[in-house]
Amino acid sequence: MKVAVFSTKPYDRQFLETANASAQDIHQLSFFEARLDVATAPLAAGFPAVCVFVNDNLDAPTLKILADQGTQLIALRCTGFNNVDMQAAKDLGLKIVRVTAYSPYSVAEFALGMLLNLNRKIHRAYNRTREGNFALEGLLGFDLHGRTIGVIGTGKIGLIFANLMTAFGCQVIAYDPYPNPEFTKNPLCSYVPLGELFAKADVISLHCPLSPETRYIINAQAIEQMKPGVILINTSRGALIDTGAVITGLKSKTIGALGLDVYEQEAELFFEDLSNEIIQDDTFKRLLTFHNVLVTGHQAFFTEEALGEIAATTIANITNFATNQPLTNQVS
Repeated sequence: MKVAVFSTKPYDRQFLETANASAQDIHQLSFFEARLDVATAPLAAGFPAVCVFVNDNLDAPTLKILADQGTQLIALRCTGFNNVDMQAAKDLGLKIVRVTAYSPYSVAEFALGMLLNLNRKIHRAYNRTREGNFALEGLLGFDLHGRTIGVIGTGKIGLIFANLMTAFGCQVIAYDPYPNPEFTKNPLCSYVPLGELFAKADVISLHCPLSPETRYIINAQAIEQMKPGVILINTSRGALIDTGAVITGLKSKTIGALGLDVYEQEAELFFEDLSNEIIQDDTFKRLLTFHNVLVTGHQAFFTEEALGEIAATTIANITNFATNQPLTNQVS
């Protein structure tokens, strides 16, 4: 099957071509660096399938162009599908498949790394020592042992993150409207109402999908309930956080440190080299002025294991469609 692959980088080509080779090169992959949107959709003319990533924009006008050109399958090489107008896809008869799971350790371990970095100010110490400054003032952290960690979302990634934190001797409290029975098998883990989590947690880490219910789950009202100095980590979806409210929380010192691997307006920023450009997003630039904020460019998933699993699942999804097999990873 001919597949138009959008938003591709060299590593995408490498892993997708390897996965396709393992499937006897059953598909013809054409790679495009451009993000898929209404302006670039004509590039997919004549392709029965398109393969897209998290920041491709599959709104109704884009999907209409794809369908009119003969596209039948949208293969997401990611888990989230909030960038797809699902009703429009259904109306147009487009099938949507995704990667339901890939190395959950990649994201959980990255979230832990952000926490350790922010707590012990490793990023600041690194910059200081490169300039010959070995003073310790301003680098004081705290022992994680004995602290309370709040986890919002206890799917595979949230569960692994929680277990990592209990290995440090932390008490983990979590909120999830769909409790995971595996979570409470650990005696150091328990579910609590969301307000109680905000009030008790020394660290809050987000591991939930983006939905109408979770959009801006971290907002001004939530921050008002938090302990002064709380560390907040988001490696899930940018719009889980109201960025303006978080900036206010940083200024008031309610939020003691913030780690972001995702950002609600990241589509025009992340995965690109903008070092020679003037970034126009003033809110994002404001975040970068805080010494206690660590921002990375949506790289938590970026491990060999995760990319290999994403590529293999994506190729398998396309193969199932091409051979009229059940679409086990179809988005309902």
